[in-house]
Amino acid sequence: MKYVYIACLALLGVGCNGKAQQQETNNTTNAKPVEVEATKDGLEKAYFASGCFWCVEAVYESVDGVKEAVSGYAGGSGKNPTYDNYGSTGHAEALEVIYDPKKVSYATLVDVYFNSQDVTQQNGQGPDIGSSYRSIIFYQNNKQKEIIEAKKTALQKDYKKPIAAEIVPFQKFWKAEAYHQDYKKKHPNNRYIQNVSNPRFERFKAKTADSILKPKYR
Repeated sequence: MKYVYIACLALLGVGCNGKAQQQETNNTTNAKPVEVEATKDGLEKAYFASGCFWCVEAVYESVDGVKEAVSGYAGGSGKNPTYDNYGSTGHAEALEVIYDPKKVSYATLVDVYFNSQDVTQQNGQGPDIGSSYRSIIFYQNNKQKEIIEAKKTALQKDYKKPIAAEIVPFQKFWKAEAYHQDYKKKHPNNRYIQNVSNPRFERFKAKTADSILKPKYR
């Protein structure tokens, strides 16, 4: 049954939030990146988009050194995007990863990003189709940009199709509504979680060294 369910989602163009996504995007390629300051206790923040944020949140929260992963919207235009309008403003479902750089490097977070998705799927991930689910890595400075570009170039050698991830200067992250946060933990029996999110997480684990994961996920 799960394959029928996933196929139906894909045919309808319906994403993890249960609504069709519009195809408008916002080009910020030439913008100057905004660098986010570290917190008082030395934690840093990184930003990624890779399909449904319910899936990506679960992936990053399993990584040792990540304190929290926050679901939200980034990469579009306009202020205060919400679930009801973010698809029409060019935003993508994105994640704010709050991490301890003494325990996990930014380079490792980029590796996690690529290991947790179909890297050649354009404009979506799995059954989640549309610009709202496109793959983006947001860089805050030249060092991050160099790390991303080097890893993307190296990865491309293993694929005939182009790597889909956009490399975009970070501008602004908008936190999603409270009911989206920790969705997998709160709704383990949800059909999408069981049929899409969980298998995606297991594929990520299969390609990831145990040393990268928190003990309870090893």
